[in-house]
Amino acid sequence: MIQVPGRAVFCDFDGTITSEESFLGMFSRFAPKVFQEIGPEMRALRMTIREGVRRIVDSIPSERYREILEYVQTIPIRPGLVELIDYLDIKGVPFIVISGGLRGMVESRLGDLKRRVHAIHAPDVDTTGERLRVYSDFERGSELMAKAGVIERYAPAESVCIGDGPTDLSMAEASDLVFARDGLAEFLNQMKKPYLPWNDFYDVRDALLMRWE
Repeated sequence: MIQVPGRAVFCDFDGTITSEESFLGMFSRFAPKVFQEIGPEMRALRMTIREGVRRIVDSIPSERYREILEYVQTIPIRPGLVELIDYLDIKGVPFIVISGGLRGMVESRLGDLKRRVHAIHAPDVDTTGERLRVYSDFERGSELMAKAGVIERYAPAESVCIGDGPTDLSMAEASDLVFARDGLAEFLNQMKKPYLPWNDFYDVRDALLMRWE
């Protein structure tokens, strides 16, 4: 267990830190045929996210990995991220990124900000073969990246999560305070689970400031 004292903030990457769905965009650009076949199967729940993502990523030639990293650098970061991290630094609260996408994509897009992130948990890829091979330290059930498992590993006294989509649901259920938008907010509304809506990271910072000061 990687325990952290006090509070910790856990943040999704794709569609949360990035203002667009970079992982799905990567699938469309670098594995369009396989994604066209497998995407509907995952959406219809006939195939797990774990199996579907693995099959799509594993179909991409390793020689294209550099292009993938260059592509994600073109995706805008949602406003206010630096200011949120500044505030969390002042409060001594770790900012932890949990992504169902590829670690290399997260690190490539964060750039210099990577040094200010407490940790990044995301699937990795092996590029030594002809095609990419994805693997994860937090596979569980249908998930390639079990986000709730990461939170359990840290076991903070107060956990805060920030997310945008259905794949963030387990993270939201495991957190004390949830910031949700888009698909995640819709799911939480259906479940009648409380959350704070947000548009950008300024909203998150301001809400935490009011709650913690």
